[in-house]
Amino acid sequence: NYEQRLESLLAVDEAVERLVDTLRTERELDNTLIVFTSDNGYFHGEHRVQLGKVLVYEPSIRVPLIMRGPGVPAGAHRRQLVTNADLAPTILEAAGAKPGKPQDGRSLFPLLEDRGLEWGRDLLIEGAPGVNQPAFDAIRTYRYVYVQHANGERELYDLARDPYQLTSLTSDPAYADVQAELALRLGLLSVCV
Repeated sequence: NYEQRLESLLAVDEAVERLVDTLRTERELDNTLIVFTSDNGYFHGEHRVQLGKVLVYEPSIRVPLIMRGPGVPAGAHRRQLVTNADLAPTILEAAGAKPGKPQDGRSLFPLLEDRGLEWGRDLLIEGAPGVNQPAFDAIRTYRYVYVQHANGERELYDLARDPYQLTSLTSDPAYADVQAELALRLGLLSVCV
């Protein structure tokens, strides 16, 4: 219910405030990287999903990422495509540590230093099967989202023309080449080590 969710949010706010106050008191705040994010977004009626998550649509795949600390410009906003796989390499770099295993992501510090820097990579989005939802693999670029569901269904959205992902373009012949290219790129991403 609404009151319980509000209490939970206030508890998180208060815990973060206490942590920051303690770091400030101990004179460690300027030496500490603070990262605030979420695992996935949550639907509140978008796409006729009253409550839920882990779908391929923007309300689920776009999550907040707020950072503060050394190497993070104060008050800056960035729009580059990143993924939660980039968090581990970022934290490792901030700590001056070396990874014990190969990393799927990249440190975010170069993007924080240069707002114009682009890695030019596509993002892989994977969804496990859920209630009335088949598993899926998807590719997210700046302009498109292309989805292949385990049941054989496909979806394609042109985010420049349809930012709310309301009309799939899989049967539109004008997008046949785009769909074929995205399907190929998704196939490569899906099997990448």
